Amino acid sequence: MRIVLADEDHAGPWAQLRAALWPDQTAGAHRAELAPFLSGGSDAAAFLAVTDTGEVAGFAEAALRRDYVNGCETSPVLFLEGIYVRPEDRKAGVGRALCDAVAAWGRAAGCSEFASDALIDNADSHAFHAALGFAETERVVYFRKALAAAGGRALLPQVQPTRSRT
Repeated sequence: MRIVLADEDHAGPWAQLRAALWPDQTAGAHRAELAPFLSGGSDAAAFLAVTDTGEVAGFAEAALRRDYVNGCETSPVLFLEGIYVRPEDRKAGVGRALCDAVAAWGRAAGCSEFASDALIDNADSHAFHAALGFAETERVVYFRKALAAAGGRALLPQVQPTRSRT
């Protein structure tokens, strides 16, 4: 298994693996999202695990985040945007090798912190991160409220803002 910087030659299999990780979109839709990683820009990179027979067995996508990253103190922060290894290639160090490549890229870009996230109920991801030396910094639950479209001219209420303690 070798770890390579992603290129257009592997876009099809890479998009298939993205669809396995994020099944809410088709592989075609995922392929359309690969451009930032393939452009050679300095703020995003992707690494692929490629078998001796040329199959893409996994990927890791990373970005340099310059906005606030939960639990971090510096900027930019190297952020693991996504990582996936085919089930048949797991437990063989492929995920670690991908993260090592991402970390080297981040260090070369001047990062001193490497961050990631996982859904609160994804215990497998939590264990993976812990095994690689990541420390949990905080747990967050995000909220959303849909706003109804205003018909006509919107009127703002005449109230004084108050500070919330939540």
